[in-house]
Amino acid sequence: MADRKESRPARAGVLAALRRRAARLRRSPRVAAATERLAPRSVRTRTTIAACAAVAVVLLAASAAVVLLMRVNLHRTVETAAREQARTVAASAAQGPLPHVLPLGPGTDFVQVTDASGAVVAASQNLAGHPALTGTDDGHDSFDLGILGGEHHQRVTTLTTATSNGPVTIRVGASLHTADTAEDLTTAALGGLSAVLVATVGVVTWRATGRALRPVEAIRAEVAAIGDRDLARRVPEPGSEDEIARLAHTMNAMLDRLEAAGVRQRRFIADASHELRSPLAVLRTQLEVAHTHPDPAVRADMVAGALQDTDRLQSLAADLLLLARLDSTGHNGPAEELDLADLVRTCLDGRGPGRTEVVAELADGVAVAGNPMWLGRLLTNLLDNAERHARHRVTVRLALDPATGRAVLDVADDGPGVPPAEREKVFERFTRLDDARSRDDGGTGLGLSIARDIAALHGGTLTIEDTPAGCTFRTRLPVRATPGR
Repeated sequence: MADRKESRPARAGVLAALRRRAARLRRSPRVAAATERLAPRSVRTRTTIAACAAVAVVLLAASAAVVLLMRVNLHRTVETAAREQARTVAASAAQGPLPHVLPLGPGTDFVQVTDASGAVVAASQNLAGHPALTGTDDGHDSFDLGILGGEHHQRVTTLTTATSNGPVTIRVGASLHTADTAEDLTTAALGGLSAVLVATVGVVTWRATGRALRPVEAIRAEVAAIGDRDLARRVPEPGSEDEIARLAHTMNAMLDRLEAAGVRQRRFIADASHELRSPLAVLRTQLEVAHTHPDPAVRADMVAGALQDTDRLQSLAADLLLLARLDSTGHNGPAEELDLADLVRTCLDGRGPGRTEVVAELADGVAVAGNPMWLGRLLTNLLDNAERHARHRVTVRLALDPATGRAVLDVADDGPGVPPAEREKVFERFTRLDDARSRDDGGTGLGLSIARDIAALHGGTLTIEDTPAGCTFRTRLPVRATPGR
């Protein structure tokens, strides 16, 4: 007993050491790297393993249930036969003395009857002359019986009954060999069938997943082959209407946008280079003439012209920088609530007198959420464009559209107007029209494009509306109720 008590702490220490070693191995970088290398990286492999594992678990549970039910039913059948034999012998014992040799009923292997002292009163032929069986008297005793000349797995039914000579105990044994054989055969059959089913599911899943992922691999290969100068290529679209087809359609739509953006960028760079080259050439010429000309008056005129061209270059650079900021994805968007009527009045007061009359018709209480500096730039660009083309008057109107619930800001002039076919073109960068509303030398060709980008950034729109005369640029912006309303 002392040795056992001393060995328990030793075993506990060994188990604790093994646990610590296992924990160190799990934290080891080599073990982690090996585990990561062994983990399947392919979706096809992971799907196949998951499908096989799921089917194997289901088959294992189903097979265990089938074997268990079959065992219960077979054992119940054997027990029923043994109990019927025991009842028959009990009925005979109650009627009179039993013969020393008892006949065996169908499905039973032996019968033995003992009295209260444990002496054998009667038995079947195969137990004649053998001592009384020992075992539990619970009525359902199963054990290996060697007295029959071999190992026989038995189901023994015990029954006690009263006779004229006193109580007797009847033991009837029924062989479970047939039930065990059937159980072994069924287990082997289910095991083989499960293995075949798991293998079949693995093969089918592997092939089906490979076929399903084949278009994805084609899309991946095509996208990998598309370079920044080869955006005209498109990924193949499967004929099906499944998720992969929608993925391919989305990829092609994205490539369309990338190609269009690339075309716009190249055109913008070409137009910007052209716009910069002309004033730079004129500026260089003016400076060269001013540098070499002997007349001070001529030099002063050349320097004044150079300053004007420098102002134009400065405005163009500022507009290009603003466009870059508007195109940037890092902008956080509108964050300030402001009264649009107050913003319009501030812009008009800061402009001073111009060559044309500016009339303001403003509705108070129209609040929008936005950047006041950028919304002021939108209005300034529209006013500059209107004043360049107006004959006598520019009108600024602000109202709330009751139908849409949006703020409507109109900047109208009484100039020549814009043909319907050219109304979208004027918002393109560096656009020149052939009619009277073409950009003169007072602008950079970016004002309307900047104004539309600012409107879109604030969740609004900028369009040209039909008017009886002149031209009206209409800006629609979402409104917010002011605190005082």
